Amino acid sequence: MDYICHYDSPLGGITLGSDGEALTGLWFDGQKFFGNTLQPQHREADLPVFQETRRWLDVYFSGREPGFTPKIRTRGTPFRMAVWKTLLTIPYGKTVTYGEIAAQIAASSGGGRMSAQAVGGAVGHNPISLIIPCHRVLGAGGKLTGYAGGLDRKTRLLQMENPSLF
Repeated sequence: MDYICHYDSPLGGITLGSDGEALTGLWFDGQKFFGNTLQPQHREADLPVFQETRRWLDVYFSGREPGFTPKIRTRGTPFRMAVWKTLLTIPYGKTVTYGEIAAQIAASSGGGRMSAQAVGGAVGHNPISLIIPCHRVLGAGGKLTGYAGGLDRKTRLLQMENPSLF
């Protein structure tokens, strides 16, 4: 059984998902791929992981780096999970490009090449926005591109983390 709860952020409503133990989803309400990892049967609950995630979100939206991460569990293909694991290494207030992530994953898997577009697809399907910081990924040359929650939100998140980025 999956569980959900809601959080009101300065950028709009957020829905949190859990398997009962770990956070499995964090989506801006109405975003692209909303709830894509939730089981069809789910119910509202106030779980300890939701309380911890709300605390994380409160710190984050106050303009500070939270300094802790709620327990998370991703659901996806091995490739997507490798991309999401790489996203977790992007420091607060910093950005990387899809191409840089592709090169990093290719190098860690024994060389070869990896498509930045394939990485973009995995980044776009990130089920735990903000905590797995897909908003910190930019296009080639630092171009602002792609965000399931919308480019306006992506811009505001990046400005909040590091005003000197823009």
